[in-house]
This record gives sequence, structure tokens and C-alpha cells, in this order.
Amino acid sequence: MNLKNKYIKKIEKYILLKNGLIYDPFLNIDKKQDVLLKDGLIESIKNKITIKPNYKVVDCKNLIITNGFVDLHCHFRDPGHEYKETIDTGALAAFSGGFTRVCVMPNTDPVIDCPELVKYIINKSHKSPISMYPIGSITKGQKGKELSEIGEMINAGAVGISDDGLPVQNSQILRYALEYSKKFDIPVINHAEDLYLVNEGIMNEGKKSLRLGLPGNPDIAESTMVYRDLCIAKYVDGKIHVPHLSSKKSVEIIKRFKKDGIRVTAEVTPHHLCLTEELLTNYDTNAKVAPPLRSNKDKKVLIKAVKDGVIDCIATDHAPHSIDDKEKDIKNAPCGMIGLESAFGLVNKELRNANMDIKSIINLFTINPSKIINVFPNSIKEGNIAEINIINPNLKWNLEKQHIFSKSKNTPVLGMELVGKIIMTINKGYIKSG
Repeated sequence: MNLKNKYIKKIEKYILLKNGLIYDPFLNIDKKQDVLLKDGLIESIKNKITIKPNYKVVDCKNLIITNGFVDLHCHFRDPGHEYKETIDTGALAAFSGGFTRVCVMPNTDPVIDCPELVKYIINKSHKSPISMYPIGSITKGQKGKELSEIGEMINAGAVGISDDGLPVQNSQILRYALEYSKKFDIPVINHAEDLYLVNEGIMNEGKKSLRLGLPGNPDIAESTMVYRDLCIAKYVDGKIHVPHLSSKKSVEIIKRFKKDGIRVTAEVTPHHLCLTEELLTNYDTNAKVAPPLRSNKDKKVLIKAVKDGVIDCIATDHAPHSIDDKEKDIKNAPCGMIGLESAFGLVNKELRNANMDIKSIINLFTINPSKIINVFPNSIKEGNIAEINIINPNLKWNLEKQHIFSKSKNTPVLGMELVGKIIMTINKGYIKSG
């Protein structure tokens, strides 16, 4: 892998992380200790480790040493759309944002609907600083008509199934997927939008869309699909995960089904949790996403749902597009924004303002998504591979283009002040700082 930047490099022989607070929710560790790394492995964890001349010392005073982040929802555009993103550039973007394990979605060209393409993604990621886990498509070619080779894809390394970007509109097909996936204990992830209700909608339907003269995408386009999916999951006792939740109505439905004991989990993106439809005021195509950014009322409900545990985790839905794609008029520009590099700073700022503690915020990026797909980072334990983030939870900074390692730059967050920064990430013998 060609790193092509000054921030990410091979790890030095000895690195001593000094005076930091170790927080590892997987091991239930929360205490101040030093961590000595040797050749990318955790050599020693002690209350005080003596500094030696050949140690590179990283002062972690007032910083948190925690696990690498896990992202359930990324688009790396390979194969087929490498002009937007590649496995390499996606890995660099993820690593710079503190993500050491990511799930890549199947809406590529060709669609990831067979074991050969699952292996293709995994093999290409071996030399990167992160681990990648393909999500196989629910249906062949994402056409919604016939189930993909689900069992063979799971055996090849896929960790879930989804036709992301396109909902499975045929309810019987979704039922088959939920029933079949039970054999492997994997989640079915259905893009929760009724396309007939979306009906060419560009932004959230409401007074704002009316004033801007833009066709609206109503919140019921999402909530009715969520309700249908959860009813089917309840009927077959399936395991279902709701992606990129955006509306108050959907939260209420998920809360109700969770109380009934249905095996449902849900994610929210940083942009749906922290941003609103107001960003479309100037017809900024970088703020055009699916489902759309909703109202401030929806945003407040999403924040409460995260704090209450109705929403389980953060997932970026990192969706890179080229400049040419996003410079089209707002009607013809594609949906999606990048989000890996800004995710923690955006979410941490919003949730700290909502009086959520930093450890609970870290859980949203680590242990919570891990449980959903049964993929777990190396814990902070002697003898393990170092898979570590060092976080300054209080640092204020502005997202600028030099912070973005993605091949694309399509985000309305550029220039915004964020709070909380990944100071250093270490994984697979690589280290990122700055």
C-alpha cells in the first residue's frame, strides 16, 4: 500500500504512551496507566513505566487511550467507481478518523453478491492500516428479485447483508433473507425508504422544502419502511439492523419493537445526528443525502434516542463522490457525503453539549457496533496487537481539506468547528498522528 502522506507511517520499535487514561469497554478498564509498545505489539501495561533512551515517548496527559473505532457503514466504491474512492484512499480516510475496522457496502460495480467479490475486498485490504469487512448484497445485482449467494458470502468473510442504497421492496424477499440469515446469526440491513413515497424527493418535506421550491422526501418514507421491516423480523424472529436513522417517527417505532424484545439494532450517522435541513438553504449539494437531513425537532429526538440506548451506535455512511458529480444542480447531483475524518469531532461536540459523558460517546464508536456484527478490535491487553486510539476529547479544531485523506471532498462540514480529535491511531504496525 502506498501511503503517500506524512501523517501515516510504519510504527517505530518502541513507543511509550505515558500518563494516559486507558478506557477499554471490552475489558471494562478505566484507569490511568502507561502502555509500552514494541514492534506494534503491547509489551507492557503498568502504573508507571520507566523511560529508556530508545523509547519514543508520547505524553498522554489529559488524553484517553482507547480502542480503534468500528464503522458499520462505508462506501469505498471499489470495484467499479475508483474515481470516487479506492480501497487504499478509503482506508487512509478511515484510519485518520480513528477507524480500524470498517464494513464496506455492496453497491459497487459489479455488486458484491458472490463470494469471489467478498474475497476480493478482503484480499485488497490486507496491506492497509485497517481491517475491512464486506457486506454482501441481499439480492443478486441489487435487483430485489432473487437472493444472492448469502451462505457462500458469509463463509468467504461477509458479516451482514444489505442492498444499501436500494430498499428491498418485495416483502417476501425480505422475509426469505431474514429467515435464511438466522442460520449465520448475521444482521439484515435494509435501506429504510419507501421509494414510492420518496417520489423524486430531494430534501426533507416540510416548510423549508416549500420555501426553497424543492420536492420533499417525507419522514413517513422512512418510518413506514422501518415498520414493515420490523414486523417481518418479528414474525420470523430475524435479526435486523436499521441504517442511517433520520426521523422522530422511526425512533418511536424502533423503541416500541425493542420493548417487545425484537432483535433490532439501529445506527445514526454523524450528519443526521448533528446537522439539519437548514444546510440546504443555499442548495449545497454536499448536504444532499438519502435519507435527507431532517428538521431540528428530528435531530433532538435522535440525540435523546442515542442517550437512551434506542439507537445503538454511530455509523458514518461515508459516501464519496467526485467534484463533477456534486457540481451538478441539486436535482441531478447524487446523494451522499464523506464522514470518516470528521465523525468523532462532530458527534462528540453535539453529544457533550447534550451532557453525554465521553465514555458513553466512545462506546458508540467501539463496543456497541462491534456487538452488532460480532467483530471486535484487539483489546488493550499485554501481548495483543496494538489497535489503539489516543483521543483529546476537548480539543477544538476546524475541519479543513488537509485533514481529508479520502479521494473525495464532498462534505458540508468543511470549515466547521469540531470538538474532540483523534491525536494518534495505531494498528497493524501503522501509526497516524497529527
